[in-house]
Formats: sequence, structure tokens, C-alpha cells
Amino acid sequence: MKGKLIIFSAPSGAGKTTIVKYLLQKDLNLEFSISATSREPRPNEIHAKDYYFLTNDEFQYKVKSNEFLEWEEVYNGICYGTLKSEVERICNNGNNVIFDVDVFGGLNIKKFYGDDALAIFVQPPSVEELRKRLISRSTETEEKIQMRIEKANHELSFASHFDVIITNNDLTKACNEAEEIIRIFVGITNLESIKIQIISNNQLFNFQRTLNLKVCIF
Repeated sequence: MKGKLIIFSAPSGAGKTTIVKYLLQKDLNLEFSISATSREPRPNEIHAKDYYFLTNDEFQYKVKSNEFLEWEEVYNGICYGTLKSEVERICNNGNNVIFDVDVFGGLNIKKFYGDDALAIFVQPPSVEELRKRLISRSTETEEKIQMRIEKANHELSFASHFDVIITNNDLTKACNEAEEIIRIFVGITNLESIKIQIISNNQLFNFQRTLNLKVCIF
């Protein structure tokens, strides 16, 4: 594998997709790993750009054919997954892979690739703020929003399993922190330390091990 892997995971509405889109515009040699899903496309979403939109039968056929690096039924009848062929294609081209995946998919990818992958968890400042963001989308019913909130509460308990946690209280700051971390991870910037808040000793250990550098906590 030539490229490195950067995994972004978060509860729905925390802002990871916006951060990923920001990073793809930067000179980081990143290529987006397009996930597959069995859900219907949202307005303005494009097949093979935002997701590979598959029918449930098509998705399950690929599962049985062992074509996924990871996959999960996130909601009843709605599956998401990362195709092995997508990751191999990007890495063989010498690019770094950036993932925008759910929390458990991100942990599975990290487990598979180990220190070749950097797992970043984006968390909202609060669950109440997360609810406000989901409502402002105006794309889902109150019932679906409540499902996402319940799932978010569960996902937040896994934050400490990631190498880095970024709290998206200020989007510009969160984007800048993410860019700084990735520049070091992929070897573009040679810094001996960076300024980022690590929320536990376990986080500090994971970050040092993965990036092999000294971390300053502020």
C-alpha cells in the first residue's frame, strides 16, 4: 500500500463531511473514498460522486462476494460500506485515502490497517447543538432526527477509541486543526509538536504512536 489512510467519523450532523470537503481542496494529495449505500439519494446527491447508490439486493450480493472492507446496517434496511476495490485503486495511484464513514465503520478500518491509518473523531459541542443542526437541514422527519440523536448518544461513547478527537464548536478552527494534523501524518509538514486538545491519556498515547511525534496539550 503506497498511500496513507485518514478516517473521519462522527455522529450525523457533527460536521465531518464539511471538514472532509474542506480538506479535499487543500494540497494534501487526498482522494475521497466513495462509500456504497443502500439508501435513496438525497436531493443534489450524485451516484459515484457522493455515494455508490445500490439497491438492497445489489448491496447484499457484494456482501456475500466479500467485496467490502467494512459494512454495517446503520438503520433498519439501510446499509453503508467501504468497497475494497475503492481503497486499492486510490492507494495504487499513490494518493492518500480520506474516508467519511460512520463511527463503527471507522473503527473497523482502523483495526484493519493499524498505524497506516489515522482515525479522527469529530464531535459536536453538545447533543442539543447536534439536534439543532439536524433540524436546520430540513431534510428529515422528527422521527428520523430522534433516531439519529439516540444513535449519536451511543456513538459518542466510542470517541476515546480514536487517535484524535476534534470538537467542532467553531467550523473554521476545526478545519484548520484537521489540516494541521493530516499534514504531519502524511509527511508534508515536519513539526515536532502541534497544538491540539487531547481529552485523555489514552488519546495522547494513540496520537503519539500513530504520528510518532511529540504532542503538546493546550
